[in-house]
Amino acid sequence: MASATAPTTLSLLKTTASSSSNTRLRASLLPVSSTGLRSTSLRRLGFAAADPLFSHHVASKIQSFGSGKASRAVVSMAKKSVGELTATDLKGKKVFVRADLNVPLDDNQKITDDTRIRAAIPTIKHLIQNGAKVLLSSHLGRPKGVTPKFSLAPLVPRLSELLGIQVVKADDCIGPEVEKLVASLPEGGVLLLENVRFYKEEEKNEPEFAKKLASLADLYVNDAFGTAHRAHASTEGVTKYLKPSVAGFLLQKELDYLVGAVSNPKRPFAAIVGGSKVSSKIGVIESLLEKCDILLLGGGMIFTFYKAQGLSVGSSLVEEDKLNLATSLLDKAKSKGVSLLLPTDVVIADKFAPDANSKE
Repeated sequence: MASATAPTTLSLLKTTASSSSNTRLRASLLPVSSTGLRSTSLRRLGFAAADPLFSHHVASKIQSFGSGKASRAVVSMAKKSVGELTATDLKGKKVFVRADLNVPLDDNQKITDDTRIRAAIPTIKHLIQNGAKVLLSSHLGRPKGVTPKFSLAPLVPRLSELLGIQVVKADDCIGPEVEKLVASLPEGGVLLLENVRFYKEEEKNEPEFAKKLASLADLYVNDAFGTAHRAHASTEGVTKYLKPSVAGFLLQKELDYLVGAVSNPKRPFAAIVGGSKVSSKIGVIESLLEKCDILLLGGGMIFTFYKAQGLSVGSSLVEEDKLNLATSLLDKAKSKGVSLLLPTDVVIADKFAPDANSKE
């Protein structure tokens, strides 16, 4: 385990082929076999395969379990899916679709990875094939007010290509001009609204902003799995004004997988959680401690856990007011017999950037 002196930035650098400010780590659930965890699985989930010690440590932990713990019951509620909506429900209806189109762009505003766009296509196609008028909403990056480089305009050509129709682009997401475009949208048409995060009211989930978004449509579809956990105006606020509010195919697929993985997991059951802050993952971690046998933590949050154990972390991201929480979570894991694992080593760098001077 490497430690850092005060002037040094201690950072856990994710091993990827390319870097993007839009990349985010999210909680992943991994049912694992008692035969061991292969290094390829670790690579696929964001843990560097170049860390054989960590791979061996995890595999050893998994192999140490026998038949595993008895399954714990999990209560879940059925979510209505867009697949249940037919032409009778959709023809001529204006449907507000919240997707996660937060794709990486290069310096020339060209899409470098269209995975998230392609993931949203099945839901959009189902709607337009059944005669709906689709109002497509998303965020891009973390703009502070109207920021041209975070406009959704660069997404229009690829969306149009994948859908086989010309997607119309609005210069805003609310207001008279948007209302005119909505009114002129034909059945089977798609209108891409501008970045909802150009309004600070989006992330604050202000009711009046949510009401303005909702006023454009007749019903709501959430297919933004990557942001569905955030109570923003376009993900939670609008549901108070639009009925029905249903899950898109992507969101439903993820929910079905998660419910199945958690309610009746194969043992031993391992969970991997990444992210920069412990504070935003408290509920997830506490819930998983009730269900899993092994909990692996990654991302920036590990430094709060390191410091809580008295380790040096240099100037890395630490939530000072969550040190006691980190300690309590470690204690809770121990009391429940859950192996809570942190990375066994890190990379020391003078800055968090691809060209940083670093050493292992």
